[in-house]
Amino acid sequence: MSDTRLPPGVSGIHVLPADHHDGPWESIIVPQAAKDRLLGSALLVLRHGRALQALSGPPHGVIVLAGPPGTGKTTLCQGLAQVAAMAVSRRGATTLVEIDPHEFPSEMLGESQRAVRRLFAETLPELAARRPHTVVLVDEIEALAVRRSTASFETNPVDVHRATDAVLDGLDALRRACPHLLLLCTTNFLAAVDEAFLSRADLVLRTALPDEDVVAQILRSSLVELATQWPALEPLAADDSLHVKLAARCRGIDGRRARKLVLSALASRPDLAQEPSRLSADDLVAAIDTETAAGT
Repeated sequence: MSDTRLPPGVSGIHVLPADHHDGPWESIIVPQAAKDRLLGSALLVLRHGRALQALSGPPHGVIVLAGPPGTGKTTLCQGLAQVAAMAVSRRGATTLVEIDPHEFPSEMLGESQRAVRRLFAETLPELAARRPHTVVLVDEIEALAVRRSTASFETNPVDVHRATDAVLDGLDALRRACPHLLLLCTTNFLAAVDEAFLSRADLVLRTALPDEDVVAQILRSSLVELATQWPALEPLAADDSLHVKLAARCRGIDGRRARKLVLSALASRPDLAQEPSRLSADDLVAAIDTETAAGT
């Protein structure tokens, strides 16, 4: 449940596991090895973060997902938070905190630095004290941890450097104070994230545009879901050769767009929108060709 009186920079606070957070982990089609690595990295911190502080090189509790838009980074993070919370639920609930880095002021010298310090020194420790486990999600981390080596002198580089320094200092302090806290970050531009921040990450996972096999799986999954509402579509959902044929026409399409192709087909004509059970393979081909032509 989201809090209506949120601290500065915080866009949402939820308690996990929760039924309405089910689904994202299963819906994203990525190699199982990637999901296993993500879940393993998360559980190691959430379950054993305090004990691991005794190591000379303890984890920072930071996972970064980097890749083009539409490759499922945020959905993976949301799903990861839920499945990790389920795995550790016997030890208590998990707080999910969503951070919007664009809410931090940057127009005044020093304001970003102070706001970031408050986030790491006050807000997150206070939220982490509520429950045994805490997951923090930051989309577009490059807006918060700007790569200082390439910061433009035309965009107030002094404040940029100070704000990034505050992130790094705050991250180190947060790790000592809240070893049970996991920070999940996404970025579309890995080269824009500060090198020192990336060096603190326990895992940097690169997501990529789906290949034809993955697109075929996405199309099949979308049709299967639709067929639960309109059983007349079950033959389309079961036609693996059709899915392969359609996927071959989807070069350059990201996972999010692939998910929406079936809906695009349904919206292509009023009669299909009125009666989705009339959807045909030709409608799907036409929708894909229109989508790929628009993207070129």
